[in-house]
Amino acid sequence: MAALLLLFSLSLINLLLLIVKPYKSKGQSSGNNLPPGRMGWTFIGESLDFLSNGWKGQPQRFIMERMAKYSPIAFKTSLFGARTVVMCGAPGNKLLFSNENKLVTAWWPDSINKVFPSSTQTSSNHEMKKMRKLLPQVLRAEALHRYIGIMDSMAQRHLDADWATKKEVTVFPLAKMYTFWLACRLFISVEDPDHVAKFSKPFEVLASGIFSIPIDLPGTPFRKAVNAAEEIRKEIRAIIKQRKIDLAEKRASPTQDVLSHMLLTPDEDGKYMQEMDVADKILGLLIGGHDTASITITFIVKYLADLPHVYKQVFNEQMEIARSKAPGELLNWEDIQKMKYSWNVACEVLRLAPPLQGAFREAITDFMYAGFFIPKGWKLYWSAHSTHRNPTYFADPEKFDPSRFEGNGPAPYTFVPFGGGPRMCPGKEYARLEILAFMHNLVKRFKWEKLLSQEKIVVNPMPIPEKGLPVRLHPHNSC
Repeated sequence: MAALLLLFSLSLINLLLLIVKPYKSKGQSSGNNLPPGRMGWTFIGESLDFLSNGWKGQPQRFIMERMAKYSPIAFKTSLFGARTVVMCGAPGNKLLFSNENKLVTAWWPDSINKVFPSSTQTSSNHEMKKMRKLLPQVLRAEALHRYIGIMDSMAQRHLDADWATKKEVTVFPLAKMYTFWLACRLFISVEDPDHVAKFSKPFEVLASGIFSIPIDLPGTPFRKAVNAAEEIRKEIRAIIKQRKIDLAEKRASPTQDVLSHMLLTPDEDGKYMQEMDVADKILGLLIGGHDTASITITFIVKYLADLPHVYKQVFNEQMEIARSKAPGELLNWEDIQKMKYSWNVACEVLRLAPPLQGAFREAITDFMYAGFFIPKGWKLYWSAHSTHRNPTYFADPEKFDPSRFEGNGPAPYTFVPFGGGPRMCPGKEYARLEILAFMHNLVKRFKWEKLLSQEKIVVNPMPIPEKGLPVRLHPHNSC
């Protein structure tokens, strides 16, 4: 869901012609010691520079260049119409992650409420807080243990249907298909391909429209996204109504999926969520549980193609697990715990190509940080690249080296693909399991080579190979 923070970014392009003078930050004459930096141009600030570096496949440049020019601690800028301080390095991450609702709070653009309206008329920020209280109960360890066999089985079925019959595939759309199918099964117990297809088409319209200009007029991508969200909600509400009947008649289990848990779990005031709110939260989960994992899977495939020695070690680890299984026996928790090198590889992918580039907070009070004054109301942005690509924290940071994650791994607050503190992604463990289940089945069956050796990576707002990563498959003879 953090990716939605940039949904309104493209709307700033049409303001470029209005730029006539540099932006002057309010309050700069107050004598307070704001962090160094520049605010850019009127209205647009430095947003185009921030975005264009991502479009060019180098999102880290905006951060690293300003850290070198202004301060490695923090710098000021203007992003998406908001006066912003970019907090840099592990100390900056620690401050933001450790002071939720003390010094800072999450910040979301108002336009998100148009796609995810709440019947209670509360803000997206408030709804996210409620969701974060609920998800740890839903994604607790015993539930995740039950999911492993399902993930393994569905990865096998996906590879049978969409990979094994082809000599060449495009990885990113297939990875999205797998993670979406899996999310439908585990969140709402929908796995019939025809039923999932009812979600997939409007879901793609929604996903593409969220990141377009948020002009709510007929025919615009944003209006199409709003309409697609409502179409999906109608389908989810039909599932909710049937689930309530099934729960009442004991045909459904209270623990079978996220939907049952939401329907049967009251909030701290003893109230149950309305159907519209449950539908919105399921919709949000389907988006949040699908985008980041599919991108990570895509880049794992990319790096394993680029680095045969890494592929070999992953293959050897997974085949040792496979040989220990009886025919038809599915993966279990103990098997996942043996996938240490494979997860180190996934973590190194997350370091170099984090799906979540960063996220915004808002200062809820004036405070001082490292001698700099941070005014109430200013936005604060943390970027994974300020540590992930920083030689202070990762030696030779451009080198792909899974051994960085052996032993105790990176220092605290330096490896932050899932955020940190109270707002750390509650689906982190779920993502780990679905990624490892997919890796296990993929390397067991195939080796592959990229069809585009120098395919461009674009970030808008998440990193993806420009052509979706087409590869040629080489099935193992034993499979």
